[in-house]
Amino acid sequence: MGQEYAEITSTPPALCFVATSGTGKTTLLEQVIQCLQEAGIDVGALKHDAHHFNIDYPGKDSYRFTCAGAKTMVIASSSKIAMVKQSCEPAPENLIRKYFSDCDLVLAEGYRKSRLPCIALFRQDHLTRFRLDEIENCIAVAADFEVETELPLLDINNPEGVAAFICHRFLSCQKYSRERLSEA
Repeated sequence: MGQEYAEITSTPPALCFVATSGTGKTTLLEQVIQCLQEAGIDVGALKHDAHHFNIDYPGKDSYRFTCAGAKTMVIASSSKIAMVKQSCEPAPENLIRKYFSDCDLVLAEGYRKSRLPCIALFRQDHLTRFRLDEIENCIAVAADFEVETELPLLDINNPEGVAAFICHRFLSCQKYSRERLSEA
C-alpha cells in the first residue's frame, strides 16, 4: 500500500481525497484549493459523482441539443465553458490528461478505486467509515483524532498543513513559498 501510484503519470500531478459521504471532503478541498491558489499554484478540481448528475435542465437550449442526440454539447461564454459528453465513465487519469493541462496540480474528490494517490479523510463523530486497507494508493490520512497508521497523519481541520504536505510531496516548482506553507 502506498507506493504503487508512482508508476502512474498524469500531467499535471493529481491527488484524490476520499471519504464516506458527510465526512467533509468538499469543505476541506475548497479550503486547500484556496491555500494553494493563494500560494500561486494553478489548481484544477475534479469531482466524482456516483449519482448520475445532470447539469442540463429542461427548457435550456443545451438540454434540447443533448436530447436531440448531440454526443457532445459545449456551452461557452466569455468567462466559462461547460461540456456535456454522452459516454461511459472515463478514468480520472484520462480526464486529467485531456482537460487539466493548464494546471499545476489537480485535486479530485472521490475516485477511491482509481490508481491515483489519495488522502483518506476520517472524522471522530462520523460513524460511517471505510478501512484504510480498502484503499490501494493511500499516501496520508487526514483526521480529527488519532488514527493508527504508518502513513503521515494530517489534521483535517488544518487546510494549510494539508496544502503544505501536498506542496512538499507533489510540487517541485518555485511558484509557492515552502516557508509560508510550512508555518501552517
